[in-house]
Amino acid sequence: MLLGKLQSLLHELYALEVAYGVDDFLITDARFARALDKGGREVDEKLLIAETDGEAEVALFLERELLERLTEHDPLTCLDDGNLADFWAALEGVSHFTYYAWNAERDKSVTLFELELQAEVDKFVTTGLLLKQQSGREPHELHTWLFDKPQLDSELQGAERERYRRANRYAGKYCRRLGAAHARGADDEGIQIELRRFYRLSQQSKLAHIDAY
Repeated sequence: MLLGKLQSLLHELYALEVAYGVDDFLITDARFARALDKGGREVDEKLLIAETDGEAEVALFLERELLERLTEHDPLTCLDDGNLADFWAALEGVSHFTYYAWNAERDKSVTLFELELQAEVDKFVTTGLLLKQQSGREPHELHTWLFDKPQLDSELQGAERERYRRANRYAGKYCRRLGAAHARGADDEGIQIELRRFYRLSQQSKLAHIDAY
């Protein structure tokens, strides 16, 4: 299934060991998702977490129609304008799940900001890898697509909206640095080492690492 393949891509990219498979936590029933997240925004992707006494109940909601469209137009075979938005939504969900699960297995807490920051980096790196594999060329427009013209949900307000803006801004700065390193001739192994190190940093250390450049 597509989500499992996306999780495997992240595992390989960051050298992760996560005991939980995202497919086992997937729900596609919008009414059920609303019942689990009363008062939450209506979106096509959402990681639902309920933590109590050191234990967590987790579910990843992805809209059934979105997954059906990706099944018909597989982004792992051909990623293009027709499925890019759906691909990013699915990848964001898998990224959130994987990052939360990896940290939870190590008794490390994460913030909503961290989840969004890492998901933006994951979208940039994974999309670039797929497009290069499929077309044989570097997708130079990718940074602009993701970071120069972010399309935020109009329902986002206040602190939540600022969290998304801040995550996008920091991820954009970090990914611009990755692109610059590649342009200067940094090899793939060196960039992979950097990405794996970044993944394991705390939120404070990630921001300091980005601000240092």
